[in-house]
Amino acid sequence: MRHGLSRAPERHFDTEAYDRRWARDLYSAVRCAAVLLALLLVIDWAAGTLAPWRAGLWCTLAALLFAVLSPPRVSAGTGWLESRSLLRTRTVRTDLLVSVRCLDGVAQRLVLRDAFGERVEIDPRVLIDNPALWHRLDEDAHRSEACGSLLCGATALRRVSKRIDCETARTVFKVSGLE
Repeated sequence: MRHGLSRAPERHFDTEAYDRRWARDLYSAVRCAAVLLALLLVIDWAAGTLAPWRAGLWCTLAALLFAVLSPPRVSAGTGWLESRSLLRTRTVRTDLLVSVRCLDGVAQRLVLRDAFGERVEIDPRVLIDNPALWHRLDEDAHRSEACGSLLCGATALRRVSKRIDCETARTVFKVSGLE
């Protein structure tokens, strides 16, 4: 234990926030993998070259595509944020954040690191699409900043906050017909 606190935060399941788009994104990953598998099997069958070993190869290829496209399930509560993928679950104490970094590139990532060395990478789009998740993270990040544990990353959080505010304003204008 560091700082006299435990690694695992106290969980209150009534205050948890989840990624609302996760099920839809998972369904899209399944659908893409199934369409690829069906196309490969139909093309192989039409060419007259379908064999059991080739069908197994196509199934493996479709499974790999699903593994690549499968989104991590992000959830957050008071003092923690969790990203659960197919192979691992990573949890970070958001009330004890040490750093927050934005990684730009083909796939933008927000990297959160806590005082215990735990690290979580999430897509900023998840926070934009889920205000409850952003609220949990923002509230705890302010708590980390106030207690002095957040050494770097306040700028990155402000950038994400500004992006979320812009997206929210754009959505409000679109819904109200002022776009």
